[in-house]
Amino acid sequence: MTDKATATTRMDTGTARPALDRTFSVAPMMDWTTRDYRAFARTLTRRALLYTEMVTTGAILHGSPRSRFLGHDDVEHPLALQLGGSDAGELAECAAIAEAWGYDEVNLNVGCPSDRVQNNLIGACLMGHPEKVAGAVRAMREAVSIPVTVKCRIGIDDQDEDADLERFIATVAEAGCDTFIVHARKAWLEGLSPKENRDIPPLNYGRVHRLKASHPELHIGINGGLKSLDACREQLERLDSVMVGREAYQNPWLLAGVDEALYGVSGPAESRHAAARALRPYIARRLAEGAKLNHVTRHLLGLFQGQPGGRKFRRHLSEHAHREGAGLQVLDDALGLVPEREAAAVA
Repeated sequence: MTDKATATTRMDTGTARPALDRTFSVAPMMDWTTRDYRAFARTLTRRALLYTEMVTTGAILHGSPRSRFLGHDDVEHPLALQLGGSDAGELAECAAIAEAWGYDEVNLNVGCPSDRVQNNLIGACLMGHPEKVAGAVRAMREAVSIPVTVKCRIGIDDQDEDADLERFIATVAEAGCDTFIVHARKAWLEGLSPKENRDIPPLNYGRVHRLKASHPELHIGINGGLKSLDACREQLERLDSVMVGREAYQNPWLLAGVDEALYGVSGPAESRHAAARALRPYIARRLAEGAKLNHVTRHLLGLFQGQPGGRKFRRHLSEHAHREGAGLQVLDDALGLVPEREAAAVA
């Protein structure tokens, strides 16, 4: 078997791949939006667009096995790969590889504020180099037929949020990018840690709204601070799409309402218990591939947030799923600690 074939666990749903619709997406988050989280998310929503963690061009071009960075499951679609890099040639090569691996979209990270990526001219620091981003986008678009999109901030450090963001968007759009997901916080690369950059800079939704009003021809999505579907609906009155990060991870049951609330179709999960059980065949296959149980179940810890027995569920998985030989019985025992009737009633 090829490296790619070995890497991709198959979940035959018996249905056609859902069309890419960016109305609602789950943000790329390092160590969180892994292939196992994404498979779990699909027990809750069929329609939301899912993103990988940011993967650097160096990891794809020089890492081994490549499946470690690109492996995914058919059920995860629609699925976008987020790339980190700044060299146009390398980004174009990686975009072509992503398309060959079956990804539905390639997204360029122009928002991550960490020191590590700054030192390699990756992430939010690229907000200061719009021409370089434009060159990268142009090269990527020439290399693939799938969409190439950009996720950025409203600015960095002392940049003017209106004038400099406008220059950035206009420059990159001229290179052919028509889809931007904008994190509505400025990134402070000097003086704030990556963690502080998630909370301390104030959100400025109005800036993103003005951007859309200035560019009705572009798809403008918003990210940052969205914690409910009502908040998402409010933003969708003025913007093209919403992207939710930490809330979708820490309170995954939020995703169970996405399909009906934002797409007008029924979602796959009838209850929290049903969602967890729907993941059992996937977990069994991952265990057979050599993965440990906690690689998957760590993403389920917030499933029963606020529910009777929810703390017992989290504690049981935390204490037992990492142990050698832990299998599906650990998950079943954890589910048994949550009263199913009560959980279903408040789902």
